[in-house]
Amino acid sequence: MSVLEPFGARLRRAMDRRGPLCVGIDPHASLLAEWGLNDDVAGLERFSRTVVEALADRVAVLKPQSAFFERFGSRGLAVLETAVAEARAAGALVVMDAKRGDIGSTMAAYAESFLHKDAPLFSDALTVSPYLGYGSLSPAVTLARESGAGLFVLALTSNPEGGEVQHAVRSDGRNIGATMLAHLSVENAGEEPMGSFGAVVGATLGDLSTYDLDINGPLLAPGIGAQGATPADLPRVFGAAVRNVVPNVSRGVLRHGPDADTLRDAAERVAEEIRHVVAPS
Repeated sequence: MSVLEPFGARLRRAMDRRGPLCVGIDPHASLLAEWGLNDDVAGLERFSRTVVEALADRVAVLKPQSAFFERFGSRGLAVLETAVAEARAAGALVVMDAKRGDIGSTMAAYAESFLHKDAPLFSDALTVSPYLGYGSLSPAVTLARESGAGLFVLALTSNPEGGEVQHAVRSDGRNIGATMLAHLSVENAGEEPMGSFGAVVGATLGDLSTYDLDINGPLLAPGIGAQGATPADLPRVFGAAVRNVVPNVSRGVLRHGPDADTLRDAAERVAEEIRHVVAPS
């Protein structure tokens, strides 16, 4: 299996060149309808191809949400395979938003599905859930290192329900979200220009100064747009770690489809807004 340059290095370069923006590929039924498409495989394929053709040669990251493809069964997964391959061929990094998490051989199989270089759904990084214990992610961590891929671990998510788990306090006085960040700091220690093991941290969470977000790795930040956060919120939420933030915007860009030029214009506007507050000239 050929090994890519580590994900962290590739992501840093992509964000520096193309701007710090991740656009979701979220073909849920209501968005397909807004685009005038049927909620079927043909609509799914048209939507995905339009997004990839419009954006993959200019944004740093595309993030397909696998559930919206899986609901169509094997034909939906075939569309996802094509979208991933074509996005990567056009120069975008692909983060597969699958939020996988399990133990032992099952976790290893999930890792093989998305992180093995020869897998049909091989992606540059995968979102994973650590709530069977951070150690349960070991097969994914190992394979990601071997293939040059990365992980984004759910740490402090933007959904309100997440707090009942992520804010729970351990016997050592540290909460679960902070514990996940500490694990990632260890994974990324000594990596340049940054490590490949990132955290998912919501942009809607307000002041996070009590957390050590300096994990020497990327911070995937959902919540901009439909959930209420704006690019201007990023420095306040992430502080000194803001340069490693990968803001995720889905509906804020996708609602401008199906016209490809309008999608491009929307993505470029958002990327420029983010660049202005993350790395002002």
